[in-house]
This record gives sequence, C-alpha cells and structure tokens, in this order.
Amino acid sequence: MVVIFPFMLSVSKHVSFALHRRDFLTIVSHLAGAIVLFVMSSSCSIVAPAGDTPGLRLTADLIEEVKAFGKTLGIEPTDALRRTSRGGASLSMLWLWMQRDGTLAFSAPVDIRLAIGLNVEKEASKVEQVYRVDGYSVYYRQGSEFADPRSVATAGFAEEALVRRAKVILHEDLHGDVNFSLPWEIEEAIVTPLGSLAVIEYLRHKGDEQNLQNALVSLAEERQVSRELLSLVDEARRIFAAAKVDDAKRQILSKLTSYPTYQRQFERQTRDQHSATVLEAKLSHDLAYYRYFDAIAALAEQAPDLRMLIEDLKKLPADAGHPALGLLLRELHSKYSPGAR
Repeated sequence: MVVIFPFMLSVSKHVSFALHRRDFLTIVSHLAGAIVLFVMSSSCSIVAPAGDTPGLRLTADLIEEVKAFGKTLGIEPTDALRRTSRGGASLSMLWLWMQRDGTLAFSAPVDIRLAIGLNVEKEASKVEQVYRVDGYSVYYRQGSEFADPRSVATAGFAEEALVRRAKVILHEDLHGDVNFSLPWEIEEAIVTPLGSLAVIEYLRHKGDEQNLQNALVSLAEERQVSRELLSLVDEARRIFAAAKVDDAKRQILSKLTSYPTYQRQFERQTRDQHSATVLEAKLSHDLAYYRYFDAIAALAEQAPDLRMLIEDLKKLPADAGHPALGLLLRELHSKYSPGAR
C-alpha cells in the first residue's frame, strides 16, 4: 500500500512512502499533527541560499571527479548530488522507520518506513522530538543526501570531511537503478559496504595517504559495528521472546555496554531521541545497512578486484530477499577462494 499526502513529494524508489502493514491509518492519526507542524515550521524557516562559496565550488569538482572514478569500478554515475545549493531551492528529507513494539525486522522488512520531502532554500529546521506512537517504536533522521536528481550538495555537505563526502557520492550512485534495483533492505545491505570499499579505492588512486588511512579506520569500525550489531540482535530476539516488552527494552538497552563500537554509533545517531521509544526501529534500520557489511568486506579481500565484486553482486535478481543474498554471498566466497582460482 503506497499513500502520498498532498504535502509529500514523489521522489525516488527509496524515499517514497513504503508502508508494510494494514494499520496505516491508525499510525497516521498519531503522526499527522506532528508532521503537519514540522512542515509548517520548515516552510516558515526558509532563508537565503548560502551562495557560491569556495567550499561548494570545490565540492562540485570533487563530485564530478568521484563519479568519474566510480565508473571505472562499474558504478554508473547518476544525477544525485550533481548540483549544489548555490542554484537555489533543494529537497530536504525527513525519514521515519516504525517497528512494532517487541519485534525486529529480521526475517521481514521494517513494518513501516516513510519519507517526507520538503523544498527548502537551506537545510530544513530540525525535528525537536517524536513522541510515543502507541504500539510502535519510531526512529527518524533528516538529510539532504539521497539517490535522486533533486538531492543537491549543500554548504553543510561541503564542510564534511573528504572521506565522508566521497563515500556519500559513491553510495548514492550505487543506489541508481542502473546499478542496483532491489528491495530496500537488500539494496542498502549491498550498497553500504560497497560505498565504503569504493572510497578506499578512490583514495588509493589519488595517492591521498592521510585520507586513505582515515577511510581504512572507518571501514574497520563499520565492520566491527556489523559484528556487534548481529550479536546484539541475537540477544534482543531471545529477550523479546521471553520478557514483557518494557522489561525487554530495559534489558536490551543495558546490554549495549557489551557492544561499545555499536553503542557509540547508536547513541550518536539517536541523540535527542528517546532510547526506549527508538530501540526496535533503530535496530531494524541498522540491520538493513549493516547485516552483511562484514561479510561483503571480507569478500572484497578475497576478490581479484572491487569491480568484479560489484559486477557479481549486480547479478542478484530484482526480487531477491535474504535467502537469495545469503546464497550469492556463499557462492562468491567459493568463487574467490584461493583454491577456485
């Protein structure tokens, strides 16, 4: 079921409404007031564009350079982030993920995910808080970077570290249908590690040793996040099966200290959000991004080169689910193993 409200923008496959449960109207009745207030406050906060700053000019050059390099890896460039905010209004997104209390999106997609697009002259004003939605955990984030031609490089993006900017450019290009056109949770699981691996190849090509080291440290941290997340999710599923929801949430949150790398990311990305309210949705969201991260990074160490890994992953059927992806990863492990070459 796909629903577009009058204040929504029709955007690309991963930022359009995607609702996976029949009780959509009940959820919207809880969220409508907050969403409308957010839209009104954002529309009232439009400011003059930042202008043609040196940072934006340099970032525009970086974008074209990174897209051209991505093509050498088999990543076909898209129009995402090809413009900068010096050209006027841009599209800012508010994403929300909702997961039924006491459950995780392990064998099925996230229960509800939706995106709200806003035309703004600068980054939209920030959401203050998402209050309790009865029966659901809610996680949200905002941003101006996504896989759509209306995603532009903002002044804020231009101020980010080079490693992050290059990674985002490659990540969003990988989302282009010409590269991958898969169910959201499967595509994110592939695109996220490939973006982190591709930026390392870009920096090696450039001979930028300092940023290369930063990218390698970032990759190692993401691989650790992936491993810790999977262990935490295993524990969380057992706890949810054995305890009442509120008690289970407290137990799971108390176990975060056993997973320090993931805990740092969880706390950083949910700052100003209520941990107990966000828990199931956040874990489910992170599974989509990091479930196969370590496995795909390990394959990159075995593969002759990253281009071959990307081309082999592109062979995944358009309707693939977790069983199909898991099977392909096992097949590639056998294909790349030393004895098979």
